Amino acid sequence: MLIDSLLGSPADLAAILFFLVGWVLFSNATDERFVSRPSLTSAMNRQREAWMRTMARRELRMIDTGIMSGLQQGTAFFASSCLLAIGGCFALLGSTDAVLGVLGDLPAADEVARPVFEAKVLGLIAILSYAFFKFGWSYRLFNYCSILVGAVPVLQDEAQALDETELAVKRAARMNVLAGKHFNAGLRGIFFSIGYLGWFVGPWVFMATTVFVLGVLIRRQFFSAARDAVLDKG
Repeated sequence: MLIDSLLGSPADLAAILFFLVGWVLFSNATDERFVSRPSLTSAMNRQREAWMRTMARRELRMIDTGIMSGLQQGTAFFASSCLLAIGGCFALLGSTDAVLGVLGDLPAADEVARPVFEAKVLGLIAILSYAFFKFGWSYRLFNYCSILVGAVPVLQDEAQALDETELAVKRAARMNVLAGKHFNAGLRGIFFSIGYLGWFVGPWVFMATTVFVLGVLIRRQFFSAARDAVLDKG
C-alpha cells in the first residue's frame, strides 16, 4: 500500500523513472558505451594504464605508493561521509513532523503524507548505501592494486620486456582502473542524491534538480577544461 501511495501519481512515477534512466544513461556514456566522444573518466583510465607502465621502469616506487595512499585516503573520506549522511537520514525519520511542517511552507511543495515522506527518505538512504558500498569496494581494490604494484618486476629495457613483466603491468593497470570505476560510481551516487532531494518538494522540482545535476556532470565529463587538459597533445 505504501508503494501504491508513493507511485500513485503519474508525475511521481515519471520523475523517478526519469531520474533512474538519466543515471544509467550517464553512467554508460562515461564508459564510452554508446558515445564516441571520450569522457574525462575514460581519458583518465588511459592515464592510469600509462602510470602503471611508467611505474614498471622505476626501481624506487615511493612516488607510486604515495599516490596509492592518497587515492585510498580520498576513498575512505567519502565512505565515512556516506555513513554520516545515512545516520542523518535516520535522524530525519525521527523528525518527520517538523520537516513536513517546513516543506509545507514552501510555495512549490506538494502536500506529502507521512508514509510517503518516510519512503522517500528510505530511498535516499538506499542511494547513499549504494555509494558507501562502492567506496568500500574501491578502497579494497586500491589496496589490492598496491600489492600488484609491488609484484611488478623492474623493467630495465623496453625492448627486452618479458611476458611476465607485461602481464604484471596489465594486472596492476586493470585493478587500478576497476578501483577508479567503483570510486566514480560512488561519486555519481552522491551527486545524484543531491538531485534526489528535489523529490521532497515535488515531482516537477525533482525533474528539474535531476536535469541540473545531469547538466553539471555532462559538462564536467565531456566539455570541461579538465578533460581538455588530459587530452591535450601539445
